[in-house]
Amino acid sequence: MGQALNPDHTPYHPKWYRRRIPIFWWLSKRGYVKFITRELTSPFVVYAVLLLLVQVGALARGQPAYQRVEDWLGRGPVVAWHAFVLAALVFHSVTWLNLAPSALVLRLRGARVPDGVIRAAHFGAWAACSAMLGWLLLGRV
Repeated sequence: MGQALNPDHTPYHPKWYRRRIPIFWWLSKRGYVKFITRELTSPFVVYAVLLLLVQVGALARGQPAYQRVEDWLGRGPVVAWHAFVLAALVFHSVTWLNLAPSALVLRLRGARVPDGVIRAAHFGAWAACSAMLGWLLLGRV
């Protein structure tokens, strides 16, 4: 039983060839740049969710706590930062919704629904939800 199960086995492996890939490989195509940029905007989505939770928590603690948060949000640098965050979130949302036809394949009477129709439906739903939220939040002021 001194013989190995695989007589060709060796504990040493030859060095495998691996092509070197530069760190900025994603700059070679516009689609790659959009993909990486969208991925880099993901922390801004997390920031927006956390900011919303902070606002809800301050609201739960009462008027003085909520007023402190609102005063902080009204400062010039904070407003400028949130304008940048809004731009990042809009970019993230638009590029995400543009991917919908790749992730969702619909067939109607055996034929595939065109990508433009799926994309338009997603953007329409986004616009409708935004309009409804705007009406609920701003219409009652």
